[in-house]
Amino acid sequence: MPDTDAADGRLIVLSNRLPKGGIPAGGLVFALHEALSDAGGIWIGAADPGTDVKSGLTRIDDGTQPYERHTFDLTEREHEGFYLGYSNAVLWPLFHHRSDLLHIREGDFASYAAVNARVARAIAGIVEPDDVIWIHDYHFLMVAHELRALGVQNRIGLFLHIPFPSQNEIMALPQVALLPGWIAAHDLFGVQTTRDVAAVNEVLKVDKRCQVLADGTWIRDSRLFQVRSFPIGIDADGFAEAARTATIPRLTLQKHAPLLIGVDRLDYSKGLVHRIEAFGAYLERRDPGSLAPTFLQIAPTSRGDVAAYQEIREELERAAGHINGIYAELDWTPVRYVNRHIDRDVIAGLYRRADVALVTPLADGMNLVAKEFVAAQDPEDPGVLILSHFAGAVEQLSAALLVNPFDQSSFADAIERALTMDLEERKERHAALRKNVFDEDIAWWTQCFLDRLNGAPRSFEGDLKSLRDELPA
Repeated sequence: MPDTDAADGRLIVLSNRLPKGGIPAGGLVFALHEALSDAGGIWIGAADPGTDVKSGLTRIDDGTQPYERHTFDLTEREHEGFYLGYSNAVLWPLFHHRSDLLHIREGDFASYAAVNARVARAIAGIVEPDDVIWIHDYHFLMVAHELRALGVQNRIGLFLHIPFPSQNEIMALPQVALLPGWIAAHDLFGVQTTRDVAAVNEVLKVDKRCQVLADGTWIRDSRLFQVRSFPIGIDADGFAEAARTATIPRLTLQKHAPLLIGVDRLDYSKGLVHRIEAFGAYLERRDPGSLAPTFLQIAPTSRGDVAAYQEIREELERAAGHINGIYAELDWTPVRYVNRHIDRDVIAGLYRRADVALVTPLADGMNLVAKEFVAAQDPEDPGVLILSHFAGAVEQLSAALLVNPFDQSSFADAIERALTMDLEERKERHAALRKNVFDEDIAWWTQCFLDRLNGAPRSFEGDLKSLRDELPA
């Protein structure tokens, strides 16, 4: 893991949630755990909402970690406005290109701003001169701006785990005029893909106070900042081992019948209904005498108290029931839909057993399911990854079968091709996918981000007019 600061300062991480218990298993939380362990840092996250709120942080260390863990308080009203309201009913749909689902309510932004300001004050109260601050995700877009207003000069980076909207889409945000200032308060604003970088740059270009240098560095009010892509990875070695040693539950499939799998949070951005309908289109054209494939969709409920999520759950249940009603036989259920959490090790084993993975979101920052499926496969007899053009992972995993989830006929063609692909082609595609997943894993991602943050230019004291020759035409 990386040396997080040349000056031996601490790493201060801010995320909405904190891991509970011992060493986290896999993924982002594992990477942050490792980085914090090396740096001797602090991890800050939200406490469960309650009735009272403290202005500072509460330390919750239980002696299990080599770094400090702190929480900030949220009232029930703040949870409603900051989290369910502005974060997940405004920013989430907007950044996932669903401005039609925005639910803008009076008071939600005030709650979001108040929480961001209080968290900034709490960080300002504990930060030391050489500390590096790493903020995660859309819940805290204003924290760096508030920290700068408080005089904090430390290096601050933010990584956005979700997509970034286009210039036209961002106009639906009532606070759009403030967004460039929020971005510019960071030394490094990290996103998942190069297309996200392009989208952020388009928003910044509209701001008359922003100018960009030839190397892509931005200047706003004499502050230099960078927008860069850092495609997040997984703990590939750990996940592969979990898949190899997992006990796979008995699935009661027809003998030699192929298994297709999808694993997602129940969210309208994941394209779940489109996916099931494409599988139904494949079944409609399938030779009745061929092996009967089963599609297992695991989709635990997410944000079940939000109306849009209740609607997608009902649509998914109707679509699965409709296809089963048409095509099911006494010894075959084409679609198996599981609406609850399944343990990570069981999921890993199911990935290894599956012949095809359907990772077909309508919009996604990265989608680590694609990388987990690749890591879990047996290289000597690998399954096939079907990947949406709209997943951030497509920039790295171009050897997958790429689909447009809105094109049902072509999607069904891809399912047929995946189920009939010969071993030689499967191995060739998988080898290319596997190399990326293992070379650019979660440790690589952490190293890249923190190295870039620690090397980022800080400020510009000269006359901007003297830099015109450096600005692109």
